[in-house]
Amino acid sequence: MDVTREDVLRCARLAHLSLVEDEVEPMRLAMEQMLNHAASLDELPLDDIEPTPPGLGRPLPRREDESRDGFTQAQALANAPAQGRGHFVVPKVL
Repeated sequence: MDVTREDVLRCARLAHLSLVEDEVEPMRLAMEQMLNHAASLDELPLDDIEPTPPGLGRPLPRREDESRDGFTQAQALANAPAQGRGHFVVPKVL
């Protein structure tokens, strides 16, 4: 499938991306390659293949809940950019 420069610029605009001129051609080639790959899937002979039911009817594997030791307060705060009185300090939102 042919992808034009205008197609790339339109997709970039719809995705709120700003592309510089040097990025348009590599993006065009990548989009063309993806669309050609997707189009090649139409050529697969899938007429005799039944659709796969979701989950194949098998139950999900389960495990028992087990409690385990987590981080200590000091470990949790070790890499915090700001901390105070044993808590993370973050900028006010309101």
